Amino acid sequence: MAGRLHISGLVHININVSDFDRSRAFYEALGFRLIWSVPPTNSEAVAAAVGMPPYRVKGGLMTLDGAEHPLVIDLLQWETPHDASPPYPHLYHYGLARLALATTDMDADLATLASMGVELVGPPARVEVNGVATGGRFVCFKDPDGTILELVESQGMGRLVNPA
Repeated sequence: MAGRLHISGLVHININVSDFDRSRAFYEALGFRLIWSVPPTNSEAVAAAVGMPPYRVKGGLMTLDGAEHPLVIDLLQWETPHDASPPYPHLYHYGLARLALATTDMDADLATLASMGVELVGPPARVEVNGVATGGRFVCFKDPDGTILELVESQGMGRLVNPA
């Protein structure tokens, strides 16, 4: 087998949206802030590198303020070409499924999401191992276009990242 790649970290996660301004406001309410506006067009070489014809886009990079580890999302509203298909109907499709975000106050965040009219996928739950609840609670919810996000209580997160 060939040697491994020299990956040193995560740069950003791309989330395609139908209305950049609406989604920007939504993600700002989650704690993200705009750090760079994406140019509306780019070279044919850049378009080809992402497998697209020349394009027109509205978007920007947003970072999560106060994150323990840098987290950047790339919100993009494709003007041309454009595909209005919804992201996906469920979490068991192939490919990237959801973005899980750590929270230190699930109850306050649930109240904020409710005040925003955000749709929850299901009620909060705890992961169970052999019938025993482990770690903190988690809940999945949808952004304005139906992309599924997840909040995970920080309790027990270290065990998930660094199992003993």
